[in-house]
Amino acid sequence: MQLSRFPRQRFAHLPTPLERLDRLSRLLGGPSIWIKRDDCTGLGLGGNKTRKLEYLMADAIARGADTVLTVGAVQSNHARQTAAAAARLGLACDLVLEARVSEADEDYRHSGNILLDRLFGARLHEYPAGTEMAGAMAEVADGVKRRGGTPYVIPGGGSNPVGALGYVNFAVELLAQATERGIVFDQLIHATGSSGTQAGLVVGLEGLRAGLPVLGITVRRTRESQEEQVLALVEATADFVGVKGAVPRGAIVANSDYVGGGYGVPTPGMLEAVRTLAREESILLDPVYSGKAMAGLIDLVRRGAYTPDQNILFLHTGGQPALFAYRGALDRANAP
Repeated sequence: MQLSRFPRQRFAHLPTPLERLDRLSRLLGGPSIWIKRDDCTGLGLGGNKTRKLEYLMADAIARGADTVLTVGAVQSNHARQTAAAAARLGLACDLVLEARVSEADEDYRHSGNILLDRLFGARLHEYPAGTEMAGAMAEVADGVKRRGGTPYVIPGGGSNPVGALGYVNFAVELLAQATERGIVFDQLIHATGSSGTQAGLVVGLEGLRAGLPVLGITVRRTRESQEEQVLALVEATADFVGVKGAVPRGAIVANSDYVGGGYGVPTPGMLEAVRTLAREESILLDPVYSGKAMAGLIDLVRRGAYTPDQNILFLHTGGQPALFAYRGALDRANAP
């Protein structure tokens, strides 16, 4: 896989830190838990989408775009990082946002990521839940063209073969760090939503024959639905990078036990995970993605899914600005 043949912008602070969570590991009395800090990628307060946007924005420039468009929920981390990348490159940015969380309060509608979207200069287009978002994106793109602009449309989460390159490359970075430190990881756990992160991880790790299984903790879909979506993107990405057929179906694994009431809806496990990581490790998770994924990891450890001699790696995908959008739920969870 010669990733250097794909155009790339350099936004991220790489390599991101790889740390052992000593206090959490002792607290749970299970395996050694490690964390890969992709919340520290730097662009617009960081997060996993920055790796994807290095390739997506390079492709946008190569195609002569002057405006980037993308889609997500109101508190989308991807939308915030896209707006930041556009500002860095002097491009216009239109964000198509779905009011996906039904019981949103004032903090959710005006703070967190959406505050930052505006600060980065993005134009916001908000639609009610259940809107056919592909049609909404096309409508906004047509508006850009009518204004004389050249739009480049990025799918939700940056999840297409170009965006997935960011996590194919992550696999190279991770294996170099693990080799340098003499660590053998037994499983990598992360939050999976739009599928691009998991697809890139699986293609990269399988393409390198790393022997490191990936478990995606879903934040929205059922296990079956998530695995099928990841599979489709894995196949497209593997073909794109020239390793078609390198990924067995069994390498695509998701767990939907920790979604709770739905996308962006707080769960007791998520609230506990956010509080525990803050107080034990001074690490801030987010309420929508990494908080639910860590809730899954903690529960799996408590249920004896791992042995004490194993090394489990958690990929922190960022998203901390959304904490401010969930102030009410977090305050209630922390009340005496």
